[in-house]
Amino acid sequence: MNYRPFKDVQVAEVGLGTWQLGSADWGNIDEEEAIKILKAYTDAGGNFIDTADVYGMGVSETIIGKFLQSADKELFVATKLGRRGDVPNGWPQNFTYDAMKRHAEESLQHLGLSQLFLEQLHCIPTEEMRSGKVFDNLRKLQQEGLIRYFGASVETSEEAMICLEQEGLASLQIIFNLFRQHVADEVFAKAKEKGVALIIRVPLASGLLSGKFKEDTVFEENDHRNYNANGEAFNTGETFSGIEFREGVKLAGSIRALLPDEHMAAWAIRWILDHPEVTTVIPGASKISQVNSNVAASGLQPLSAAAHAQLRKLYDEEIHSRIRGHY
Repeated sequence: MNYRPFKDVQVAEVGLGTWQLGSADWGNIDEEEAIKILKAYTDAGGNFIDTADVYGMGVSETIIGKFLQSADKELFVATKLGRRGDVPNGWPQNFTYDAMKRHAEESLQHLGLSQLFLEQLHCIPTEEMRSGKVFDNLRKLQQEGLIRYFGASVETSEEAMICLEQEGLASLQIIFNLFRQHVADEVFAKAKEKGVALIIRVPLASGLLSGKFKEDTVFEENDHRNYNANGEAFNTGETFSGIEFREGVKLAGSIRALLPDEHMAAWAIRWILDHPEVTTVIPGASKISQVNSNVAASGLQPLSAAAHAQLRKLYDEEIHSRIRGHY
């Protein structure tokens, strides 16, 4: 595993996203298997774990908290707040300081920590980011010692640029993959200028960029790749990066033909890591084999300039126009 700087620490360039471990939107994973996934990741040299309070409404955070009790090295856990709907008024009305403090404290309780390494806004409304009040609240939580750093997870390049104007922003989490290449043109230079870490989510387009799906693949009823395939529940960009599933299967085949070998998932992550502005990529995993495939990307040689050029040409000519949802 290779590492990249995040403020004053070094984090694994391949992190672990744990939406799957909440057993709410990716089918079910029992706690024992979830712990094994976490152990496989850290045994491979990983030290950066991303979660959120709504992943199973505390399930993911709680499992991570149990794992941390037996961890034999320092791990950096990032969580997110802002999308809970179980509190009075619910989302998106829960951006007062009191609500944000309560949510941060509950994340600390789930994780068994006294301070959150990184607290992130979780794809909240654009107008809330633009007003700046949520960032004032995060700065106050930081001053009080509840959080070490704060960042934001966003849906669009516009939102990314709004956040990058905020003093003290440590990180920006955004969708970037072979189905979302334009983001580098719009955001990366500004993030580098501001010294803001880039955390890349949905790197495999909900598994499409693993190359393992067929047009007739069926997902479990409680899997967002079933119930949100066309943006029925939340932004369609979070599922298959906004590409219609059957089109995505075909486009993934075209991408695979431009990669060095059949290990498509690892090469798709390697393509992201070839961008030096990126701090860490956070693919999820529901199996230990997926953890191993994802981590393997760190050891691959960078793709050639010719391969990058071919992949960008395919994106510009065949993929970009097919993205749906706001991005």
